[in-house]
Amino acid sequence: MQLQLSNLVPEPLKSRLGQQHSDIWGQVQAIQPGEKVFFRAPSGKGKSTFMHILYGLRNDYTGTAAWDGKDVRGHNDDQWAALRSKDISIVFQDLRLFGDLTLAENINIKRALTNTIDEEEARQWLQQLGLEGKWEQKAETLSYGERQRVAIVRSLLQPFRWLLLDEPFSHLDDDNTKKAAQLIYSRVEANKAGMLVVDLEDNDWFPYTRKLLL
Repeated sequence: MQLQLSNLVPEPLKSRLGQQHSDIWGQVQAIQPGEKVFFRAPSGKGKSTFMHILYGLRNDYTGTAAWDGKDVRGHNDDQWAALRSKDISIVFQDLRLFGDLTLAENINIKRALTNTIDEEEARQWLQQLGLEGKWEQKAETLSYGERQRVAIVRSLLQPFRWLLLDEPFSHLDDDNTKKAAQLIYSRVEANKAGMLVVDLEDNDWFPYTRKLLL
C-alpha cells in the first residue's frame, strides 16, 4: 500500500511554510510499501497533525494524502473502519487508553475487535516490556511510560500494512526503548509492513530506509 503526498499543507502551518525546509509540507513524496521512514520534526512542526491526517482524523489542510492512489478525503466511515482494522495501526502521542479500565480490559477490547492475537501472546508481549503484574491495574494508575508500553502492545494486536508511531518512546529509558523497539520491529517484519515514525530527535532504533525532515 503506497502513500502518496502532494503539496500537503496543514492550515495551522500555512503562515510558517517556507521558513524552514521540509521534505513533506508543500512537497511531493511517494513512500513505497514496506518502507521504514523516520520523520524528524522540532516541536510545533506538525508531527501529530501529520499522523492524524494519514489516519483520517484531520481535514484542515490543502493538498492531498492518498493511500494506494485514493485521496483520504474521499473515504467514508466504513472505508476508514476497514483501513484502521486491517491496514493501518497507530500509537498516538497522547496514547488514548481508557483510563478507567484495567490494562487487561484495554488490551482485550482491541483483541475483540481484531481477533488476531490471543490473550496469552498479548500477555507475553506485556511481560517482555516489563508489565507483568499490572494486568488488573487501571490504566490511569500506571506511569506514563507504562501506559506508553501498553499503547505499543495494543497497536500490535491487529493486522497492519503500515504502523504509525508518534513519539512512541518519549517517556522510556534506553533499556525499555530497546525492548519495545525489538517487539515492534518483529511484528512489522512478521506483517511485511511499512513503518512511519515521527519524533523530535534523530534516532536509530530501527533500520530506516529513509530519514526525512517534517
